[in-house]
Amino acid sequence: MKPASALALALSLTAAPALADTVVVHAGHLIEPSSGQVLHDQAITVTDGRVTTVARWSAPPAGSTVIDWSAYWVLPGLIDAHVHLADYLQTNDPAEPLKHSAEETAYLGARHARLTLEAGFTTVHDVGSFRAAGNIELRNAINRGDVIGPRINAVGGYITVPGGGGEVTGLPKGMVVPPEMRLGVATTPAEVHRKVDLMLDMGADSIKLIATGAVLAEGTEPGQVELSGPAIFAAAKTARARGSWITSHAHGAEGIKLAILGGSRGIEHASLIDDSGIALARQQGTYLVMDVYNGDYIADVGRKEGWSAEILRKNDETTEAQRQGFAKAVKAGVKLPFGTDAGVFPHGLQARQFKYMVKYGMTPLQTVQSATTVGAEFLGWSKDVGSLTPGHYGDMIAVSANPLDDVSALEQVDHVIKGGVLVR
Repeated sequence: MKPASALALALSLTAAPALADTVVVHAGHLIEPSSGQVLHDQAITVTDGRVTTVARWSAPPAGSTVIDWSAYWVLPGLIDAHVHLADYLQTNDPAEPLKHSAEETAYLGARHARLTLEAGFTTVHDVGSFRAAGNIELRNAINRGDVIGPRINAVGGYITVPGGGGEVTGLPKGMVVPPEMRLGVATTPAEVHRKVDLMLDMGADSIKLIATGAVLAEGTEPGQVELSGPAIFAAAKTARARGSWITSHAHGAEGIKLAILGGSRGIEHASLIDDSGIALARQQGTYLVMDVYNGDYIADVGRKEGWSAEILRKNDETTEAQRQGFAKAVKAGVKLPFGTDAGVFPHGLQARQFKYMVKYGMTPLQTVQSATTVGAEFLGWSKDVGSLTPGHYGDMIAVSANPLDDVSALEQVDHVIKGGVLVR
């Protein structure tokens, strides 16, 4: 890893607020996803932002700050591996991203970050903003303490073909997308190599490719391959040489397999994955980030608000197929991080997806692990987040009911701590 990349990663994992020397959380019930254990009446000690001990509750040392969560179920802070914080929410207007200044969009991003953190998601993978620096600068602002929000692994802008699934499309005649929103546009492997370098030079932690068409991009089809296998391989090789990695937006079965074989660590959506794609993901250890709640939101709100017939058609064609693919992937033992595509629907509502994951084959514990240990593994941050064992950041949430009995308990998070600092 080059020094600049190492510094960006170090900053992205730093809790910005001033920290108390020692905080002791009295957890009535502690769910530790790394072991699957439920421990009762525990003292979680956090020193300078990291967990130092987890032990049976006893009177803490003098001078400690005590947070009484003895009435709650406590878990590590949750991880959403697919969000878009630094952009305007999806609407029925394809030109929406062009109608808001960079400054307004930045303020909206700050609001989205706070809503996400208050909902219990203390870490996210921000997988793209139309203004390439948007999610990178939001991450930096959070790390400096200017903005309250989750830890962000930021990808910068989308690496996409001209007019592809990562472009602003469907615009009225004469409206032009500004160059700042097209920084990742590329076609050939050589161009992709340069664009990956550009995003990493801008401070991206990881890279997001648009390998197939998209549900929400007018004029593209989810099953259509857009980036070639050699282009994907060039991206993976470039990122790896700089200590980074790639994930690929891929709905279609062929595009999914090209992305896996090209070296993509993750596949976003995987809506039309087939049995051979599932087997390949299992064999290669590829993560499938499948947003199985999102389709219902688009079908409901999209119809009420008059989203285009094309988008609604594509959503209908992918939603149930994706859920059946998810169920098969669960049975096959594929690695499935929790990822929602928040930004299509309002930030802060991500936990609605947990019950869908149970409906389509996961146990409640598996969904919790998906949003903690598996998500941390996917990001390469397992030593820092996703667990409340010693050495990890003191990121944790409290809920009133046992989510292992009813995972919808995670839809109402009562309290949040990030790095030992009480957020909510």
